[in-house]
Amino acid sequence: MRQTFFGKESLTNKKHLSILIIFVNAFYFKEYLFREKVNQNLLLVGRKYNMITYNELYDALRKERYSEQLQPMAKNFIKEVSAYLKDKKELAEKKDEDFSEAVLKTKKQFENSLAIFKELILRRKKKILDLAFVAAETGISKRDFENMLAVEKECFEGIMKSLEKGDKKISEMLKGSEEDEKKKNKMVVFIEDTDEFLDLERNKLGPFKKGDVANIAEEIANILIVDKKAEGISEE
Repeated sequence: MRQTFFGKESLTNKKHLSILIIFVNAFYFKEYLFREKVNQNLLLVGRKYNMITYNELYDALRKERYSEQLQPMAKNFIKEVSAYLKDKKELAEKKDEDFSEAVLKTKKQFENSLAIFKELILRRKKKILDLAFVAAETGISKRDFENMLAVEKECFEGIMKSLEKGDKKISEMLKGSEEDEKKKNKMVVFIEDTDEFLDLERNKLGPFKKGDVANIAEEIANILIVDKKAEGISEE
């Protein structure tokens, strides 16, 4: 009788264990299917957009870190990264309690990828600034310029123009032309009554009545002409 009892108990335990094993297997199989689906989606999106991978993104940063020179990149690099980050973000924002661990891993990878991209762009910006300062004095090599992305070339050219403008301004100041420029005046006739106002050096001017003629700083005169408060008088 005792053996029968224990035999039944053992049979019941085995049955419960079998049910538990089936449940666990079903859970992991479901997770496996989810992971496979995610991987397939990533593969399809990657093929469609020629998407960059996490390892490739990190490798780009590594090369930029350990080289003083600007590293070459694919022309559509930013577009590839944009597609990659967008896809990772969409996967990270999925709400599925059964696969919260997988979603959390994807979210972490998205955050890491974004941080890598920001550091990569920052390092390239610093190199481009250095190249601009060097180019302003001695010129830039063809290779360095070709290694820039299109948007980086625009930034570089903008920096160069600003540096040239600054150098020109400094040269003019050294020659004393800056002071001469400040002293340039222009004759105007007021075409309407104008209340008292301040010039660029915060000196009071006016008030002026319609028909009054004044010899004032050229910049102020031009503002009054644009506002149709005065008209310029030719010096000829």
